[in-house]
Amino acid sequence: MASSAVDVEFGSARRSGSVKDAPGADAEKKSPGGSGSPEIASVLSAPGDHTHRTLKSRHIQLIGIGGTIGTALYVQIGRGLMNGGPASLFMAFTLWCSFILAVTLCMAEMVTYLPISSPFIRFAGRYVDEAFGFAAGWNFFIFEAAMVPFEITACNVIIHYWSDIVPAGGIIAITIVLYALINVLAVKWYGEVEFWAALGKMLLIVGLLIFTFIVMLGGNPLHDRFGFRFWNTPGAFNELYHSGALGRFMGFLQCLISASFTIAGPDYVSMAAGEAENPRTVMPRAFNAVFYRLTAFFILGSLAVGILVPYDDAEMTAAFKSGAPGAAASPYVVAMNRLQIRVLPDIVNAMVLTAAFSAGNSYVYCASRSLYGMALEGKAPRLFLRCTAKGVPIYAVGLVLLIALLAFLQVSNDAAVVLQWFVNLVTASQLINFSVMSVTYLRFHAALKAQGVDRRSLPYRAILQPYAAWYALAGTFVMTFVGGYMVFLPGNWDVPTFLFSYTMIVICPILYLVWKFVHKTKIYSPEEIDLKKNMDEIDAYERSYVPSKPNNTFERVLDWLFG
Repeated sequence: MASSAVDVEFGSARRSGSVKDAPGADAEKKSPGGSGSPEIASVLSAPGDHTHRTLKSRHIQLIGIGGTIGTALYVQIGRGLMNGGPASLFMAFTLWCSFILAVTLCMAEMVTYLPISSPFIRFAGRYVDEAFGFAAGWNFFIFEAAMVPFEITACNVIIHYWSDIVPAGGIIAITIVLYALINVLAVKWYGEVEFWAALGKMLLIVGLLIFTFIVMLGGNPLHDRFGFRFWNTPGAFNELYHSGALGRFMGFLQCLISASFTIAGPDYVSMAAGEAENPRTVMPRAFNAVFYRLTAFFILGSLAVGILVPYDDAEMTAAFKSGAPGAAASPYVVAMNRLQIRVLPDIVNAMVLTAAFSAGNSYVYCASRSLYGMALEGKAPRLFLRCTAKGVPIYAVGLVLLIALLAFLQVSNDAAVVLQWFVNLVTASQLINFSVMSVTYLRFHAALKAQGVDRRSLPYRAILQPYAAWYALAGTFVMTFVGGYMVFLPGNWDVPTFLFSYTMIVICPILYLVWKFVHKTKIYSPEEIDLKKNMDEIDAYERSYVPSKPNNTFERVLDWLFG
């Protein structure tokens, strides 16, 4: 089948796959648009992927951005500034973006080759070991599902920035209902809502970067042309736990830990592969666009907060210590207050509310699709395979929304602390996910070589491989263990912090060993790895694909800007 070139910046991409029409390949049937089908399409008797490919390129790109940019970029980044100073924060975020690039290269090549539902979870089982895929899938699901009540709680706290009139229970209930409506109606509506919410996040960070540039040059009510003043006084580096060079290094390390839990992207893009329209063309563009935009936002954002606020700012320190609601602790709001700029803090808080809501919405989507993907592979109950006529895995979404009810713990202040513990319990999961992606790619690369598949024939060929995968694995694996290092410092031992930092590191190997023992699985050799499974489905889709036309000029403009 002839292929047309698609220019991408990470490598080269083409429409067609390298393994075509493979004999005996297992094809997953995508249900047609849903017309004439019952409201719940039971797949217990007809196994296969019943989600629908209705997400356009602009949806995929903004889903990736929306899932990554939450309150951390606007508020929690200030804590990193306090720990390490502006230079440490900027260097740490820049360094971590290089690891995210390496992970993105791995995912882009694998997912574009075989764009199926919950790809990296299912690839882990196919390319490494079925037990490995089981552990990776449940690790990802637990992380995503636990973050839903966390973001709902964040929405409640942000709203209380203005007033305490609305009870917490009411806000939480409304948020859960909205998530249910958005995620149950149809994936197309989820894509549209997430597109506009994520676009709002992009506009906010772009606006804040422009704000930083203007006020640092004197465009503020005080006419204070402060520039990089705070890099000199109090300084570019802060000392943490110790004095001297060791203290400055620990400050940098704390900033790197902050970056490792803040910056993501490829996992959210890949989770939408099974519902992407024309995926072998759309996915490379999406991976490229999401990485470059996120890199720009996080690197420039880390630079901006170091320009606006000194790391020892009294207002920011007090806001974090007192747990001030909403964006009160945001370095941007702190700078606006210092420069006597009114109204803007309220606008920032409103946009941060949108960011928190959008992030929670993405977590509902990703958690439900990961559960659906595991059910397709037999690693979760088959009940979660059921889809509505619109292609929504209804019971998977329902379970995630049930877990979201934990947000009602916020009604009690003491219970809110318990909720934060629950979220902290799984924060290492994201780094474990990145390590899983890197290992999976290394096995995929080895299989291509062993089976004589020329990588130049792939729909997308990433640069710097397999070295990028080894680089990503080294960085993410080490940081998984570094996250709670402070409890080992003299006088800092704390049992809850230790458990919350390292429990998932213990649970994941246990999940792996239990599945391996029960099902007697083995680690596949490169020659044994099945590179052809589901290929017929993708090839058939490409042969029958007819591009959907924009409904109006406005949609054409959006597709041109983000397609």
